Amino acid sequence: MQPIRTFNVSAQLPPSLEPLRKLAYNLHWDWNVETKDLFRRLDRDLWESSRHNPVLLLSTISQARLAEVAEDEGFIAQMERASRQLDDYLKERTWYRKNRGKGDTNECYAYFCAEYGLTHCLPIYSGGLGVLAGDHLKSASDLGLPLVAVGLLYQEGYFAQYLNADGWQQERYPINDFYNMPLHLERNPDGSEMRISVDYPGRTVYARIWRVQVGTVSLYLLDTNIEPNGPYDHDITDELYGGDLDMRIHQEIMLGIGGVRALKALGIKPTVFHLNEGHSAFLILERIRLLIQEDGLSFAEAKQVALATQIFTTHTPVSAGFDLFPPDKAMYYVGHYAGIFGLTKEEFLALGRENTGDLQSPFSMAALALKTASLTNGVSALHGQVSREMFHGLWPNLPMNEVPITSITNGVHARSVVAKSNQELYDRYLGPSWSDKGPEDPLWERISSIPDEELWRNHQACRSEMVMSVRERLQFHLRDRGATPAELEKAREVLDPSILTIGFARRFATYKRANLFLRDMERIKKIMTGNKERQVQFVISGKAHPKDTPGKELIRQIIHTIREAGIGDRVVFVPNYDIHIARLMVSGCDIWLNTPRRPREASGTSGMKAAMNGVMNLSILDGWWDEADYVRTGWPIGHGEEYDNPDYEDEVEANSLYDLLEQEVVSLFYDRDQEKIPRGWVAKMKDAIRLNCPMFNTSRMLRDYAMNGYFPAHERYLAMTEGTYKPAKDLASWKERLFEHWFDIKIEDVDIAAPNDLVVNQSIPVKTRINLAGLTADDVQVELYKGSVNGNGQIVDAETVVMDYQGTDAHKCSIYTADVNYSASGLQGLSLRVLPKHDNLSSPYEPGLVLWA
Repeated sequence: MQPIRTFNVSAQLPPSLEPLRKLAYNLHWDWNVETKDLFRRLDRDLWESSRHNPVLLLSTISQARLAEVAEDEGFIAQMERASRQLDDYLKERTWYRKNRGKGDTNECYAYFCAEYGLTHCLPIYSGGLGVLAGDHLKSASDLGLPLVAVGLLYQEGYFAQYLNADGWQQERYPINDFYNMPLHLERNPDGSEMRISVDYPGRTVYARIWRVQVGTVSLYLLDTNIEPNGPYDHDITDELYGGDLDMRIHQEIMLGIGGVRALKALGIKPTVFHLNEGHSAFLILERIRLLIQEDGLSFAEAKQVALATQIFTTHTPVSAGFDLFPPDKAMYYVGHYAGIFGLTKEEFLALGRENTGDLQSPFSMAALALKTASLTNGVSALHGQVSREMFHGLWPNLPMNEVPITSITNGVHARSVVAKSNQELYDRYLGPSWSDKGPEDPLWERISSIPDEELWRNHQACRSEMVMSVRERLQFHLRDRGATPAELEKAREVLDPSILTIGFARRFATYKRANLFLRDMERIKKIMTGNKERQVQFVISGKAHPKDTPGKELIRQIIHTIREAGIGDRVVFVPNYDIHIARLMVSGCDIWLNTPRRPREASGTSGMKAAMNGVMNLSILDGWWDEADYVRTGWPIGHGEEYDNPDYEDEVEANSLYDLLEQEVVSLFYDRDQEKIPRGWVAKMKDAIRLNCPMFNTSRMLRDYAMNGYFPAHERYLAMTEGTYKPAKDLASWKERLFEHWFDIKIEDVDIAAPNDLVVNQSIPVKTRINLAGLTADDVQVELYKGSVNGNGQIVDAETVVMDYQGTDAHKCSIYTADVNYSASGLQGLSLRVLPKHDNLSSPYEPGLVLWA
């Protein structure tokens, strides 16, 4: 029966407990142990059954219990302490103010992502991208950055996983009850729901706006499951990454275009836009439209403003991972923007094509983002290199290492992932500010002052807590699928809380090779159980995408292998991987295993979380681990090799993994002194904390984004918009003139006054004559490009020397001179190039033009 009217009913709290409501609706509780303990103290069972959701807890707890705690002086004191901590936190975010002075009060960074992994009770994420986005917001709040975020609020979110009796992954899609989640529905001054509209072919789709408060950061989420939208449009915000290609483009239009409109409706005027992956790239179209229709700019001028103030972070190490839409589909859904921009069909599609000359190539969201960003970055040093190789085609005339894609290595939010007991330990010995301190801070040397016994006993407690939780979760899932009493009894005894425990938990894509450690069953069984005094066990968890049949098959194979080998008590697959089980595993395991095919792991943040808890990594040198101190804080599998034969690769790296376990890892763990403390292991734990915690955290990451991305992009915004966009108009006009003349430039001659044989540091005068073809010396920069020559005849490890303009000759050619020398011997090379130059370019590579001698 449909209701004729609905009501949003809130929990009724005694006046003395009203601070609980404020605490529940700010996600600061997720990384504040005092507040989390407070809600757990209210009702432990309800806290667990609510998925650690304080809003649902308050709406379902009995009034009798509320009346009881209202008279509990200890509870009231803890609540007031937690409330003061939140108030102090919201006031004291000082890093931004210290590094920007008073700053521009209009400075605002808008962060767009398709998913956010913030906490256990908001299941609107699928994996690493979402958790990274959630940590990004938390650290932006910690640092006091003026950041807002935009996403979609999924009614069913990402699926809940369970396994049938055969080990095949099944999916459930629990309905999210938004009114019992830490969400605020944004309303107009008259109390009505605030809504935005987005045009789709033949209809208008409406969305309302929900807000999640993440400390000082507001995350705005769009929800289309409302009237007057039709059933299909309700589903735009139904499932994360669900549906077919048409549903995907519907979602990305709502995220990008709808997201820009939501910020406008809220009265928020971002000065910088940050795209976390390409899903939101359609926002550039809406930004350009607004600049054309509301500010009177031309397409070229509007594009220049948008480009100067946009940042793009790519997380994908393979081209197949990007969203590609057939040209006709792209035109059908967003082609109306071409008319607004004054572009032909092919000119419009060229915005999203890597090869603009291929009229059959698809419209790429990654290419659209890359072409309209002033800063693009990968998420680890190795991923930056892989991305430069992937997108070299956009800058074909640049050497690979100069393709303008940099890297900002990912991090994790320390207070969210470090176990409560570890946080208390670090607070005691390092001080309460350890989670924000960088690697240069002397605070980290105090790690050595933590008594070995205390760190080890603490870690043993974390391992025991994880084992107990794994047993409980297994029993729950077995009961859920109607398992036999014998199966339930076995689940109560799986794992041993005292033995070496290796964890593997991540998305079950086949390239991550979750089954690599099972390649040689006889050898791994001998490692696990061959010595009764030195046993090893594995805890595995993770989901395959619902449409990833090979990933699902991989899970099934692992389940069957475990059963057939009779090792179900020592190798356990934990169903329904989520933030909660992840936090237990990264603190409760002893070793974190990661076995991707290099270089397919863009970053991989779970290993960082483990390291912060003193858990060592045992991993292929890929992603972040390739730039960590992998000798002192864990063990590398291999030496960074890449293979053409996958089967041979699996054989070599599985054997390397077994060798490390047999020869180093197991013995280091079980070598104990008279007090039964593994001193060598604990020393390595301390190195893992000391070296990884300050480097691979989102506090460092956000400082990098601020210094290298947000601050410069905001300065470009101020420069572009000054005097009703005069600088942007001038730059757009200059670019038009540049393109008209660039291809007529001729390097007439290069005079290198030196013999072929030189000595180190010998000065070489170089002079060149260039016909600038209507451009001036102010429009270009002429550089010498020098470096050693490799076996392929290419200059590598190059340095550039800017040449000095000396005027023009009788033939109106511009004269440039410079002196160069070589500090190294061997075969060295020299070339010359011309690049565009303008004070308001974000970089000389922005126009994509370079002329080589």
